[in-house]
Amino acid sequence: MSKSNKYEYVEITDFAAEGKCIFKSEDGVIFVEGNVAPGDIVDLQVVRTKKKLKEAIVTKIHSQSALRTEPYCEHFGVCGGCKWQHISYEHQLRFKRQQVVDHFERIGKIRNVEINEIIAAPKTEYYRNKLEFTFSNWRWLTKEQLDSGQPFAKTALGFHVPKRFDKIFTVDHCHLQPDPSNAIRNSLHRFSEEKGYPYYDVRFNVGVMRNVIIRTANSGDVMVIVQFGEQNDEIITEVMEFLHQNHPEITSLNYIVNLKGNDSYQDQEVIHYAGEKVIRETMEDLTFLVGPKSFYQTNSEQAYKLFSVAREYAQLTGSESVYDLYTGTGTIANFVARSAKKVVGVEYVEAAVQDARINSQLNGITNTSFFAGDMRAIMNESFLHTHGRPDVIITDPPRAGMDVPVIETILKAAPDRVVYVSCNTATQARDLALMAEDYEVTRVQPVDMFPNTHHVENVALLVKKGR
Repeated sequence: MSKSNKYEYVEITDFAAEGKCIFKSEDGVIFVEGNVAPGDIVDLQVVRTKKKLKEAIVTKIHSQSALRTEPYCEHFGVCGGCKWQHISYEHQLRFKRQQVVDHFERIGKIRNVEINEIIAAPKTEYYRNKLEFTFSNWRWLTKEQLDSGQPFAKTALGFHVPKRFDKIFTVDHCHLQPDPSNAIRNSLHRFSEEKGYPYYDVRFNVGVMRNVIIRTANSGDVMVIVQFGEQNDEIITEVMEFLHQNHPEITSLNYIVNLKGNDSYQDQEVIHYAGEKVIRETMEDLTFLVGPKSFYQTNSEQAYKLFSVAREYAQLTGSESVYDLYTGTGTIANFVARSAKKVVGVEYVEAAVQDARINSQLNGITNTSFFAGDMRAIMNESFLHTHGRPDVIITDPPRAGMDVPVIETILKAAPDRVVYVSCNTATQARDLALMAEDYEVTRVQPVDMFPNTHHVENVALLVKKGR
């Protein structure tokens, strides 16, 4: 029942987009955020109304759903990551696959293809190879910490509190990245607090200690990049020497002096301090060099399964010309190259293309070529004439999907098969609908890259009609 936007003893119905849940009331669908699961009996308070949409929070849980499990992380409920820890993994997988089905049917109008069972992740903890932690002098304290009456430091090194750009909670133990990530972060935090270094103040853009990025590779290599908010040579030297002397497990140690108003560092100079300049990821018999600015799939083990599906769907016999769009550092391109006649990779970021070329050279791959620039400008008739029309196109765009001009370019190139790898099945389904006149979706394989979140990766095979 509803009383002034309050709902009492109602059942949460299902999951919705972005990991939210829904309650179907007489007033329409109400979206619910937070620690809630389908099957929970709860009280709700509506906190936001936008046109016909209402958003609510749970004020009381009367009984818990059978889908629930006990969260393993002490930071659950405060941290914005791993929001599905309280849902058993088998049910997470079911909901993720259903999300693909819903997007394909509702957005893509695709109903005539079987969507395979999702490929589960063997690790639901410690599966990420990259994390970023933020220093702040605006520490977030939980209600329990405030109620304890104990004194707490005002500084923090950890993650942002959801929807708060200026508040960071201290991470004691993160279950996302394997050792030695936690040890390095906590050690650096203790050292910086003991030395009294100024932590960054995001409101006024002042402070020395700003951000630390930790990358761990399946080869055992470890990269650390410390971002400093001011050019304080004394502190920079002390911090970098502390990490170098106390953490020999770090194989690549680097830093950045970032004076901008945000933490993005792709446009910043990375200064190499000790060890090697890169770390190494391996996949089958291939080695990929990963630099401070390199993109690499953050779940290495599942990335191999994702790329294996893409290679299988490409149906390569060794005679095909393959175009790899949004190639990044050429991971997919190099992964499929030995099964193709040649691979042409196209990517907007020049630095990524340079990495792709290096990775081909490192692995003795000679049938790849990479080009940087806007796909709409590069893939014109002259480019297709010079490099040959593709038999297969593999495309792995960002979450926003492909621009309409890129889709039009693919349709003009008219490959026999298109393998579409996606991290957002809503935009993937939208793009597939735009190609439906010329291509039929014949196979679909979801892959779980990010356990305990609502995110799902998906591979779709498109075959040219009349082929």
